Amino acid sequence: MDLQDQLKNLFPDHSFEESPDTKESQEKLWIQEDPIICKYEKRKGKPITILEGYTGADTDFKKLAKELKTRLSVGGSFKNDSIIIQGDYRDQIMSILKEKGFNVKRVGG
Repeated sequence: MDLQDQLKNLFPDHSFEESPDTKESQEKLWIQEDPIICKYEKRKGKPITILEGYTGADTDFKKLAKELKTRLSVGGSFKNDSIIIQGDYRDQIMSILKEKGFNVKRVGG
């Protein structure tokens, strides 16, 4: 007996739905025609990957940043209309964005 069955036994009148996280990931992001620029830098001796050039809404870009960070299991942030990911993950990020339908341009090596 798994946890879902136990909860149904404890609360028979309650209807269980999908978690909001799965619904959030199914939402469509605005796909642009201009490519997103994916570049590599070192700040204070540590490698980072920067994504710039998204022309859609900031909330969509923040959702994209959150999804990239969770799929790559790394830290990062959203600052000044760019996504900063800790580490050199250009290849993985470019493949994830191409799956979603974005045009991506690699800059800096």
